[in-house]
Amino acid sequence: MNKLIKTISLFSASMAFSALSIAQTADPVIMTVDGKAVTKSEFESVYKKNNGKDMTADKKSVKDYLDLFINFKLKVKEAEEQGLDTLKSFKDELAGYRKQLAAPYLTDKNVNEGLLTEAYERMKTEIRASHILVKCAEDALPKDTLLAYNKVLEYRKRVLKGEDFAKLARESANDGDPSAKDNAGDLGYFTALQMVYPFENAAYSTKVGEVSMPVRTRFGYHIIKVQDKRSNQGELLVAHIMVRFNKEFKLQDSVNAQKKITEIYEKLKKGEKFEELASQYSEDKQSAAQGGKLNWFGAGKMPVIEFEKAAYGLKKNDDYSEPFTTKYGWHIVKRLDKKDLAPFDGMKAELKQKVSKDSRSQAGKTALISRIKKENNYTETRVVKKKISSFPSLEEFYPLIDSSYFKGKWTAERASKLNKELFVLAGKKYTQADFTKYLESHQTRRSVYDAKYIVDQQYQNFVDETCVAYEESTLEGKYPEFKNLLQEYRDGILLFDLTDRKVWSKAVKDTTGLKEFYEKYKNNYLWDERADVTTYKCADEKIAKEVRKMLVKKKSEKDILDAINKNSQLNLSVETVMYLKGENKMIDENWKEGISNDVKQDGKIYILLVNKLLPKSPKTLNEAKGIVTADYQNYLEKEWLIALKNNHKVVVKDEVLNTIK
Repeated sequence: MNKLIKTISLFSASMAFSALSIAQTADPVIMTVDGKAVTKSEFESVYKKNNGKDMTADKKSVKDYLDLFINFKLKVKEAEEQGLDTLKSFKDELAGYRKQLAAPYLTDKNVNEGLLTEAYERMKTEIRASHILVKCAEDALPKDTLLAYNKVLEYRKRVLKGEDFAKLARESANDGDPSAKDNAGDLGYFTALQMVYPFENAAYSTKVGEVSMPVRTRFGYHIIKVQDKRSNQGELLVAHIMVRFNKEFKLQDSVNAQKKITEIYEKLKKGEKFEELASQYSEDKQSAAQGGKLNWFGAGKMPVIEFEKAAYGLKKNDDYSEPFTTKYGWHIVKRLDKKDLAPFDGMKAELKQKVSKDSRSQAGKTALISRIKKENNYTETRVVKKKISSFPSLEEFYPLIDSSYFKGKWTAERASKLNKELFVLAGKKYTQADFTKYLESHQTRRSVYDAKYIVDQQYQNFVDETCVAYEESTLEGKYPEFKNLLQEYRDGILLFDLTDRKVWSKAVKDTTGLKEFYEKYKNNYLWDERADVTTYKCADEKIAKEVRKMLVKKKSEKDILDAINKNSQLNLSVETVMYLKGENKMIDENWKEGISNDVKQDGKIYILLVNKLLPKSPKTLNEAKGIVTADYQNYLEKEWLIALKNNHKVVVKDEVLNTIK
């Protein structure tokens, strides 16, 4: 399990305590732990946080919470006493979480709000477009970049002269998008936040029937032909019945698959329920258990265009399609429901999350850096002569960047004599020596570039990272909620690490202790009576009669299936399951070994072959290992808490506790 998830779970188990330091002159001590004072305001703050600020405290709930609070304090204290907060692994992990928590503070909120609004307005329109791509690496040399640009521009000229876009897209497959061989560059319908941001911008600013100018993305250069724009079609909820294709299919298997889907379709047309047919015959087992139901989806969200096209082609709820194929198999799809685009307020949280992970979020960071520079008096040591600005302190690096830099072997010694000032931020001077260290630590093997281009690019990165790092260093002082949340994460990691050592990992690794615990309490882990049953589901009485004859002759399951389903794949299905007593009414009513009488249910005939009955008995340790391990962990934690309370002195001042309102 991800440690952050476990840590959050541990917060819940520990009532998400945060060891806040709110000591005030008139703040009475509510308790001491080994003589160390805990103030009333600290306890009251976390108590109200976890129980609701407007709640009326009663003595019982306060007392119950106090017990949990004491347990929490004792565990954190032991973790600190063991030096867990000094370990490099702890510091690195906390630093990682700090980065995550800091992220929302390191962007410009006004710009982000504009990006959210833009994305939502675009989502009102769906675009169908095709593209031609010429690959070009993000860090390609200027000459290679120009080559790719000219190549895609030539494709555009050919389109404008009348050549077929689809034909050219297939021709371009080797230059960029290999899928164009099959789809002719057709991307189907999409909306905002489904394509990279520059591509999205170009698509939304190009008129239907027109071809865009080349647009650069991280993949290379594209030209985009917009085929259609339509209002958002909303999201669909559908069910489907599927008969799978697989790589091992032989010709006869393929014929059987088509025959099976056709038989199912005929049953639908005769009025049989879609959900029941999906449950019985669909080979998408996950959705079959839900009557074929899939999750809600919108345009561009299905992995195959054919499925999306068939689903959106259904005009009203309860309509279903004719059988059709995708690369996964044969399908029949039924429309269950449809919903329109949600209001902006209802989507804002989801949009915020998506935008934060999208390349457009860079606009928020750019605005943030501009604000940081302004607020902290950023200045550069540029020289202006006759209205021409130069940057001699930076220009001195140009002749020092040679081929070794592009091999990742450049050393700071090359610029050891440089120590002039480059810029000032928040009163601190950053020199050529600082930039030299940055150049050395941020070099990688790459194609050879113009030295000036590399120095200018790396300098801009250095300035940007310095500004963001400065802002990040001030967060605790500027935002109390950030400071408090970081404290919660700190204590949560300590609790996780110590509890892992004392309880979770110990329960897994201590095989002797686990076995002894199981032996002592194994009668708590019992199997109820069980039956090993093979169920033969027959389409009608005639088939059931044939199946029974073959069972009496002790024919194998495969032989029976091959014989009965020779003319129809829907005649018979078979499954073997171990049932608990009380789990299935039909099984309970035939609770004896051997072949049952015919059981009529849901229009089918069932024959039950009860292979074996097993009496109530203890589960083996392997069979019950999950729950035994969990119980052993609870036992270890209780023993640990007893030891903590015996080894530490906690004194609660009831007169202060009773004043909690």
